[in-house]
Amino acid sequence: MKEQQARAAAGDAPVRNTRNTGPGRLLIAVYGVFAISATARAGYQILTKFSEAPLAYLLSAFAAVVYILATVSLAKAGTTWFKVSVAAVLVELAGVLVVGTLSILDSVQFPHETVWSLFGRGYGFIPLLLPILGLVWLYRRRPSKVAAGSAKAAE
Repeated sequence: MKEQQARAAAGDAPVRNTRNTGPGRLLIAVYGVFAISATARAGYQILTKFSEAPLAYLLSAFAAVVYILATVSLAKAGTTWFKVSVAAVLVELAGVLVVGTLSILDSVQFPHETVWSLFGRGYGFIPLLLPILGLVWLYRRRPSKVAAGSAKAAE
């Protein structure tokens, strides 16, 4: 136990994953719901109405993949999964902002809504708020901060 505490203080001990605890579980659950709903919506749209709005439906499918990746990476431990989480959430935020802006400025290209159209209006703007909350959560649970907290607790 003392050896583990000494390693934690030195910064080379395995860092406990704290992203999937407390409020992180709720965040993962919301991402999971969006992963399931976006996948089902995109699948249905692509299978039944793809010719009506191919760009919008492909963007919905892309959003579904991003939500799945964010859900899995938030639930996994380790610095690699942390980096994947940050990348997935940043891609999600960029997607919401770009698609949201384009759906207002060039509505002809988006005759049907995607998850990210109009900044997620169809989903109560949760697609806009979710990556912001995700980035705040990831910043607060970043590996260097967790390691420093573990070392401080070991003292």
